[in-house]
Amino acid sequence: MDIKEIKVMKKILNINDRIAEELRISLKDKGIFYINLMSSPGSGKTTIIEETAKKFGKKIFVIEGDIQTTLDAERIAKLGIRTYQINTGPFGGDCHLESGWVKSAIEEIDLEGIDILFVENIGNLVCPAEFDVGAHINTVVLSVTEGEDKPLKYPLAFRNSQLCIISKTDLLPYLDISIDKIKENIKNVNPQMEVIELSAKTGDGFEDWVEYLKKNKK
Repeated sequence: MDIKEIKVMKKILNINDRIAEELRISLKDKGIFYINLMSSPGSGKTTIIEETAKKFGKKIFVIEGDIQTTLDAERIAKLGIRTYQINTGPFGGDCHLESGWVKSAIEEIDLEGIDILFVENIGNLVCPAEFDVGAHINTVVLSVTEGEDKPLKYPLAFRNSQLCIISKTDLLPYLDISIDKIKENIKNVNPQMEVIELSAKTGDGFEDWVEYLKKNKK
Protein backbone atom coordinates (compact mmCIF):
# COMPACT_ATOMS: atom_id res chain seq x y z
CA MET A 1 0.00 0.00 0.00
CA ASP A 2 1.30 3.45 -0.91
CA ILE A 3 1.38 5.42 2.35
CA LYS A 4 1.31 8.70 0.41
CA GLU A 5 -2.31 8.07 -0.54
CA ILE A 6 -3.24 7.83 3.12
CA LYS A 7 -1.44 11.09 3.91
CA VAL A 8 -3.23 12.84 1.07
CA MET A 9 -6.60 11.60 2.30
CA LYS A 10 -5.83 12.80 5.82
CA LYS A 11 -4.90 16.22 4.47
CA ILE A 12 -8.16 16.45 2.51
CA LEU A 13 -10.20 15.53 5.57
CA ASN A 14 -8.27 17.96 7.77
CA ILE A 15 -8.97 20.81 5.36
CA ASN A 16 -12.62 19.78 5.15
CA ASP A 17 -12.96 19.70 8.95
CA ARG A 18 -11.30 23.11 9.35
CA ILE A 19 -13.70 24.75 6.89
CA ALA A 20 -16.61 22.92 8.52
CA GLU A 21 -15.77 24.34 11.92
CA GLU A 22 -15.46 27.84 10.48
CA LEU A 23 -18.93 27.46 8.94
CA ARG A 24 -20.42 26.18 12.19
CA ILE A 25 -19.13 29.15 14.15
CA SER A 26 -19.94 31.74 11.48
CA LEU A 27 -23.57 30.67 11.06
CA LYS A 28 -24.10 30.41 14.81
CA ASP A 29 -22.82 33.97 15.17
CA LYS A 30 -25.38 35.03 12.55
CA GLY A 31 -28.18 33.29 14.47
CA ILE A 32 -28.76 30.72 11.72
CA PHE A 33 -29.53 27.11 12.67
CA TYR A 34 -27.83 24.82 10.15
CA ILE A 35 -29.09 21.26 9.56
CA ASN A 36 -27.51 18.59 7.37
CA LEU A 37 -30.05 16.01 6.15
CA MET A 38 -28.68 12.61 5.18
CA SER A 39 -30.50 9.49 4.02
CA SER A 40 -30.88 6.81 1.38
CA PRO A 41 -32.49 7.90 -1.90
CA GLY A 42 -36.26 8.12 -1.62
CA SER A 43 -36.50 8.40 2.16
CA GLY A 44 -38.57 11.60 1.94
CA LYS A 45 -35.98 14.32 2.68
CA THR A 46 -37.34 16.73 0.07
CA THR A 47 -40.95 16.19 1.15
CA ILE A 48 -39.99 16.87 4.76
CA ILE A 49 -38.32 20.11 3.69
CA GLU A 50 -41.40 21.07 1.65
CA GLU A 51 -43.69 20.58 4.63
CA THR A 52 -41.23 22.38 6.91
CA ALA A 53 -41.19 25.31 4.49
CA LYS A 54 -44.96 25.62 4.87
CA LYS A 55 -44.40 26.18 8.61
CA PHE A 56 -41.40 28.52 8.45
CA GLY A 57 -41.85 30.16 5.05
CA LYS A 58 -39.07 32.32 3.72
CA LYS A 59 -37.12 32.08 6.95
CA ILE A 60 -35.46 28.94 5.60
CA PHE A 61 -32.90 28.47 2.84
CA VAL A 62 -32.14 25.13 1.19
CA ILE A 63 -28.90 23.95 -0.41
CA GLU A 64 -29.64 20.91 -2.56
CA GLY A 65 -26.96 18.31 -3.24
CA ASP A 66 -27.30 15.91 -6.16
CA ILE A 67 -25.03 14.22 -8.65
CA GLN A 68 -27.23 15.43 -11.52
CA THR A 69 -30.47 17.40 -12.11
CA THR A 70 -32.13 20.27 -10.26
CA LEU A 71 -35.41 18.42 -9.69
CA ASP A 72 -35.49 18.71 -5.90
CA ALA A 73 -34.43 22.36 -5.96
CA GLU A 74 -37.23 23.08 -8.42
CA ARG A 75 -39.75 21.48 -6.06
CA ILE A 76 -38.60 23.67 -3.17
CA ALA A 77 -38.46 26.82 -5.31
CA LYS A 78 -42.12 26.37 -6.30
CA LEU A 79 -42.98 27.10 -2.67
CA GLY A 80 -41.22 30.46 -2.86
CA ILE A 81 -38.25 29.16 -0.86
CA ARG A 82 -34.79 30.23 -1.93
CA THR A 83 -32.57 27.34 -2.99
CA TYR A 84 -29.05 26.75 -4.22
CA GLN A 85 -28.10 23.67 -6.24
CA ILE A 86 -24.79 21.83 -5.93
CA ASN A 87 -24.28 19.15 -8.58
CA THR A 88 -21.21 16.95 -8.21
CA GLY A 89 -21.53 15.39 -11.67
CA PRO A 90 -19.34 17.99 -13.42
CA PHE A 91 -16.39 17.19 -11.15
CA GLY A 92 -16.56 13.40 -10.89
CA GLY A 93 -20.01 12.65 -9.53
CA ASP A 94 -19.03 12.47 -5.87
CA CYS A 95 -21.66 10.85 -3.66
CA HIS A 96 -21.34 13.40 -0.86
CA LEU A 97 -21.04 17.13 -0.24
CA GLU A 98 -17.96 18.72 1.30
CA SER A 99 -17.70 21.74 3.54
CA GLY A 100 -15.77 23.78 0.96
CA TRP A 101 -18.56 23.43 -1.58
CA VAL A 102 -21.16 24.43 1.01
CA LYS A 103 -19.02 27.42 2.00
CA SER A 104 -18.78 28.53 -1.63
CA ALA A 105 -22.56 28.31 -1.92
CA ILE A 106 -23.12 30.26 1.28
CA GLU A 107 -20.80 33.02 0.08
CA GLU A 108 -23.19 33.56 -2.84
CA ILE A 109 -26.32 33.53 -0.68
CA ASP A 110 -28.08 36.51 0.84
CA LEU A 111 -28.67 35.25 4.37
CA GLU A 112 -30.70 38.27 5.47
CA GLY A 113 -33.85 37.08 7.26
CA ILE A 114 -32.82 33.41 7.26
CA ASP A 115 -33.34 31.49 10.51
CA ILE A 116 -32.74 27.92 9.31
CA LEU A 117 -30.38 26.58 6.65
CA PHE A 118 -30.95 23.08 5.32
CA VAL A 119 -28.41 21.11 3.34
CA GLU A 120 -30.10 18.18 1.64
CA ASN A 121 -27.11 15.93 1.16
CA ILE A 122 -26.73 13.46 -1.70
CA GLY A 123 -28.83 10.36 -1.16
CA ASN A 124 -26.88 7.50 0.37
CA LEU A 125 -26.02 6.36 3.89
CA VAL A 126 -22.27 5.95 3.42
CA CYS A 127 -20.22 8.82 1.92
CA PRO A 128 -22.12 11.83 3.35
CA ALA A 129 -21.51 10.57 6.88
CA GLU A 130 -17.74 10.69 6.32
CA PHE A 131 -17.56 14.43 5.55
CA ASP A 132 -18.38 17.10 8.12
CA VAL A 133 -20.20 19.93 6.33
CA GLY A 134 -20.24 22.21 9.37
CA ALA A 135 -23.85 21.66 10.42
CA HIS A 136 -25.05 22.34 13.94
CA ILE A 137 -27.17 19.20 13.72
CA ASN A 138 -26.69 16.15 11.51
CA THR A 139 -30.03 14.48 10.88
CA VAL A 140 -30.45 11.08 9.28
CA VAL A 141 -33.84 10.31 7.73
CA LEU A 142 -34.85 6.64 7.73
CA SER A 143 -38.10 5.64 6.05
CA VAL A 144 -39.99 2.67 7.46
CA THR A 145 -39.90 1.10 3.99
CA GLU A 146 -36.14 0.59 4.37
CA GLY A 147 -36.60 -1.99 7.10
CA GLU A 148 -35.29 -2.45 10.61
CA ASP A 149 -31.63 -3.21 9.92
CA LYS A 150 -30.29 -0.04 8.28
CA PRO A 151 -28.82 1.46 11.48
CA LEU A 152 -26.83 -1.74 11.96
CA LYS A 153 -25.73 -1.97 8.32
CA TYR A 154 -24.78 1.70 7.98
CA PRO A 155 -23.78 2.70 11.53
CA LEU A 156 -21.60 5.72 10.71
CA ALA A 157 -24.53 7.82 9.46
CA PHE A 158 -26.36 7.15 12.74
CA ARG A 159 -23.26 7.47 14.90
CA ASN A 160 -22.39 10.87 13.40
CA SER A 161 -25.92 12.27 13.69
CA GLN A 162 -27.76 13.78 16.63
CA LEU A 163 -31.29 13.17 15.33
CA CYS A 164 -33.03 10.44 13.39
CA ILE A 165 -36.33 11.12 11.66
CA ILE A 166 -38.25 7.90 11.04
CA SER A 167 -40.34 8.87 8.03
CA LYS A 168 -43.35 7.54 6.12
CA THR A 169 -44.95 6.14 9.28
CA ASP A 170 -48.33 6.17 7.51
CA LEU A 171 -47.10 3.05 5.66
CA LEU A 172 -46.53 1.00 8.81
CA PRO A 173 -49.89 -0.86 8.56
CA TYR A 174 -48.78 -2.25 5.20
CA LEU A 175 -45.31 -3.42 6.28
CA ASP A 176 -44.14 -6.42 8.23
CA ILE A 177 -41.72 -4.49 10.44
CA SER A 178 -41.56 -3.19 14.00
CA ILE A 179 -40.90 0.48 14.61
CA ASP A 180 -39.81 -0.44 18.13
CA LYS A 181 -37.14 -2.68 16.60
CA ILE A 182 -35.99 0.18 14.35
CA LYS A 183 -35.62 2.43 17.39
CA GLU A 184 -33.85 -0.31 19.33
CA ASN A 185 -31.31 -0.70 16.52
CA ILE A 186 -30.81 3.07 16.36
CA LYS A 187 -30.13 3.21 20.10
CA ASN A 188 -27.76 0.25 19.88
CA VAL A 189 -25.62 2.26 17.45
CA ASN A 190 -26.06 5.67 19.10
CA PRO A 191 -27.64 5.68 22.59
CA GLN A 192 -27.78 9.51 22.62
CA MET A 193 -29.68 9.77 19.34
CA GLU A 194 -32.97 11.65 19.48
CA VAL A 195 -35.73 10.05 17.41
CA ILE A 196 -38.80 11.66 15.83
CA GLU A 197 -41.44 9.58 14.08
CA LEU A 198 -43.45 11.39 11.43
CA SER A 199 -45.47 11.18 8.27
CA ALA A 200 -45.13 14.17 5.97
CA LYS A 201 -48.20 12.90 4.12
CA THR A 202 -50.62 12.78 7.06
CA GLY A 203 -48.84 15.27 9.29
CA ASP A 204 -48.64 12.82 12.19
CA GLY A 205 -45.64 13.64 14.36
CA PHE A 206 -44.78 16.71 12.33
CA GLU A 207 -45.35 19.08 15.24
CA ASP A 208 -42.61 17.25 17.14
CA TRP A 209 -40.22 18.11 14.28
CA VAL A 210 -41.37 21.73 14.20
CA GLU A 211 -40.91 22.04 17.96
CA TYR A 212 -37.46 20.49 17.68
CA LEU A 213 -36.47 23.15 15.15
CA LYS A 214 -37.91 25.99 17.21
CA LYS A 215 -36.16 24.78 20.35
CA ASN A 216 -32.76 24.31 18.72
CA LYS A 217 -32.69 27.43 16.52
CA LYS A 218 -32.78 29.75 19.53
